[in-house]
Amino acid sequence: MNDSPIAAVEDTEVVVVGARCAGSATAIALARAGRQVIALDSASFPSDTLSTHLLWPAGVAELRRLGALARVEEVGAPHLTTALAVGAGYQVTTPFTPIDGIDYSICVRRIRLDAALVDTAAAAGVEVREKCRVLELIWEQGRCRGVRYRDPGGELRELRAALVVGADGRRSTVAQLVGAQEPFADKRSGRDCYFAYWRDGDTAHRRIAAQWREGADLGTAFPCDDDLVLSLVQPPAQPGPLRPGEAERRYTEAIERIPGLTERLRGSTRVGRVRSATNLSSYFRHSSGPGWALAGDAGHFKDPITAQGIRDALRYGRILGERVAPVLDEPAALDVALRDWERLRVRECKGLYQWTNRLARGEAMRPWEIELYRTAAEDPVLASATTDIFSRIREPVELFTPFEAVSLSMRALWRSRAHPVAVVRDTAREVRDTAADWLESRRTLHVGYRASPPPGAQTSTLPTARPATNCPGDHRV
Repeated sequence: MNDSPIAAVEDTEVVVVGARCAGSATAIALARAGRQVIALDSASFPSDTLSTHLLWPAGVAELRRLGALARVEEVGAPHLTTALAVGAGYQVTTPFTPIDGIDYSICVRRIRLDAALVDTAAAAGVEVREKCRVLELIWEQGRCRGVRYRDPGGELRELRAALVVGADGRRSTVAQLVGAQEPFADKRSGRDCYFAYWRDGDTAHRRIAAQWREGADLGTAFPCDDDLVLSLVQPPAQPGPLRPGEAERRYTEAIERIPGLTERLRGSTRVGRVRSATNLSSYFRHSSGPGWALAGDAGHFKDPITAQGIRDALRYGRILGERVAPVLDEPAALDVALRDWERLRVRECKGLYQWTNRLARGEAMRPWEIELYRTAAEDPVLASATTDIFSRIREPVELFTPFEAVSLSMRALWRSRAHPVAVVRDTAREVRDTAADWLESRRTLHVGYRASPPPGAQTSTLPTARPATNCPGDHRV
């Protein structure tokens, strides 16, 4: 409990902690439904954050649903109309299947993207308070009833509300305060992530979102705003903390191991430092309870290898706002709406979560993956269907059925019949992995998983508060 005197006590309907992607989306939906929303963020916008920020067409469509696309388009990032994937000597090129009329991806730096979202939220009627650091949650009769926070002048203030939404990133203060910081499902990534911006010297490829696989390395080139290109590499993870200068070395060495990426960056000049995200884990956290919810990375995170974080933050933030807006005044109905929203996110994201975890193993391409690239390079229907997984038009299981996996493995076995052991091992592993995913879906990710509040949830009947040390923004990779 903070002992400082409280300078002011205010009432509102919803407090959103974190005003970036998930927070702005939630706040916009609530404000448009006529609800009073105050969003708190420790940053002052425009503000950058660690993120690789590619938006597939589904993410661009979410920007339009929120009314933010026009502001984002003003930034001037090119429309990426072609997806290029290169692996094992095979090149797969596809256009994007339209989603609600959107047939392109965009890659906008977070300093511009988040500012556009915050401006859209303010225009919708959200009160955005910057440089505010949440310290405690207020509890009454077992319900979260607001927050205490430090304002830019250092004064302690209190906001009372029917709902507190934590949209404050992977290191969420709200998740910590409700006792939900430990995930109920998680998977350590086998890859580290390093990225930097380059002044793009290749004008011929400014409309292409490209990815290369070379050995165990993965690299990308995504043209973005200000004539820059975002180049990311994900080599196999290395244990331990990064020493000074090590991110720079690992980034440079990984690019040199990927000839296609090296050629793409030829004539380009790097701008700024190398950024890193290591020791990554994908996860689901318990994300709803009496008077609180966790949106965006605060509740669910996937390795950046599939570039899904911003789209999911926007989509499920918007849906959260839309679903709770009609029932904010009815605690029992609000709790049901929060649980239903949480289960919806698990149900819709679990397939891509498991697919992402496979791609994030940090291994060289497996025989069936090579066969997939080989086949897709000659079959535009298969190539488009594979891209549709990343655009969230298809579920991985729709394309990579057990029959298709066995078929790809058998073709790979035929091509490698002189040395079949590796393919046989890979096929056996694929069967084991498929079974493990099925069991995870049934036991851990089943939509009815939640029978009780997460550990540490507040149950006291007295007004209390829980302290925290910080309130970071919604950091997304």
